[in-house]
Amino acid sequence: MRKGPSSAVRVHTTNGVLEGFLDDDVRRFRAIPYAEPPVGALRLRSPEPAQPWAGVLACDSWKSASPQKRVYVPLSLNNFQEVGEDCLTLNVTVPAANSSDPLAVMFYIHGGAYVLGSSALALYDGADLARRGCVFVSVNYRVGAYGAMDLSSLSDARHTIDSNLYLRDLVLALQWVRENIAAFGGDPGSVTIFGESAGAHCVQMLLAVPAAAGLFHRAICQSTASGMIHTRDEAAANARRLVEYLRADARSPAEAVVNARPRALVSATHRLLTAKTRESAFSLGVGPSIDGDVVPDDPIAMMEHGEAHRVPLIIGYNAEEIRLFNRLLTRVMSLSRFDTRAVARALVQLRPEHAQRVIDCYQGYPSRDALVRLMGDAMFGSEAWRVAQAHSRHASVYFYRYDYAPRPLRRFGLGAAHATELFAVFGLFKRWPALAGKKDRRHALALTEDIQSRWLAFSRTGVPGTGWPAYGEPERAVMVFDQERRIELDPHRVQRELWRDIGRVA
Repeated sequence: MRKGPSSAVRVHTTNGVLEGFLDDDVRRFRAIPYAEPPVGALRLRSPEPAQPWAGVLACDSWKSASPQKRVYVPLSLNNFQEVGEDCLTLNVTVPAANSSDPLAVMFYIHGGAYVLGSSALALYDGADLARRGCVFVSVNYRVGAYGAMDLSSLSDARHTIDSNLYLRDLVLALQWVRENIAAFGGDPGSVTIFGESAGAHCVQMLLAVPAAAGLFHRAICQSTASGMIHTRDEAAANARRLVEYLRADARSPAEAVVNARPRALVSATHRLLTAKTRESAFSLGVGPSIDGDVVPDDPIAMMEHGEAHRVPLIIGYNAEEIRLFNRLLTRVMSLSRFDTRAVARALVQLRPEHAQRVIDCYQGYPSRDALVRLMGDAMFGSEAWRVAQAHSRHASVYFYRYDYAPRPLRRFGLGAAHATELFAVFGLFKRWPALAGKKDRRHALALTEDIQSRWLAFSRTGVPGTGWPAYGEPERAVMVFDQERRIELDPHRVQRELWRDIGRVA
């Protein structure tokens, strides 16, 4: 990496001058503040726009990720990002060479189950996309109890707590893009928001946030999840449980969370997460609420009624989503294993005829392979099907399923697991060849070329290239990304209709 005084590059923004750096054939600007630090009186409150600064602001290194365990934000081997409440920053990567025309903007939102993650992870390096002709933006937002739990029900006369803070963060970041991205060569009238997992769920939610109107023009949801949206009553119950786990000596629940030490608040959030997943395999205690303000109604209902933002959408999921959780994340996140007992507890919540349909639909239940299919559909596939059906009533939708799994991933027991499509989207098969292995390298690079080309074409035109029909009745065309790409028509009709009839299980 070339980085030093001779490689410094400057951009004038509405808040002041930024200094980034030249890194081979891209220019990078890291940790640009888009909001005032959400600390002190701003803790658990709506974000305030960043104030202007004097002089030149150095944007050549990462700053803090939202409070979480540092092990969740590795920058490299044995090197972890700092965490802290002053975390509301974004990053911009652009081609080194100036373009004669404004470039489409790709605005990426990281995942992490709403409790972890950072835009600084190497997995989300957008340089490969930028080299191909876009302005790439990635963003940090408040996770866990700091932003992705609605604690507003705890408010009292002394302490006001706002709802859906992470969505307010993202709207403010998009407003920053609208006001400043032209200075980087980007087109503020051509912004695509995209994300994976909780990041995809952020995209799904932003489609229904009135304050986000006009701030983006296309959207991509990679593995959005079910069971993440809460009613006001559910959010209030989760907030009360969080306070119990804090075990704080405070005069009121609001004071307990407003004054909690970061480590204590993170630990209490994880205790809540663990307890919720033990109660139901399909539910977490974090995520947005339908507060009647930031989120007026259930996003899918708003899509069905034409009340969501009518922008083109790519949406899809991976063929073996749950294998990542069984293989890795049960240890990393202290989640209970997705086993027969956890699924059985969830099925008890269903009407008897629905529970039997679930068992009949997944041949071999309760075998591990059947559970992988069942849980993948319940948590990811079903939500993608619901969103696609609702949004396609008023806007164009393109649906995909990601099946590709090179030999190294299959040997490791992952297959086409959750998040593995990111290897193609961000060009990791090129940067980290071992992910594909020698025998599968050619297929992996061809898939990378295809997916990146389609994502970039979509960001410019709203259409993901040729040979991919829009999703709609009766065909319900699905692009399958594998060694060879193909179109299948409503390939999981039985499962789709099952989960349509059941609705969300959490």
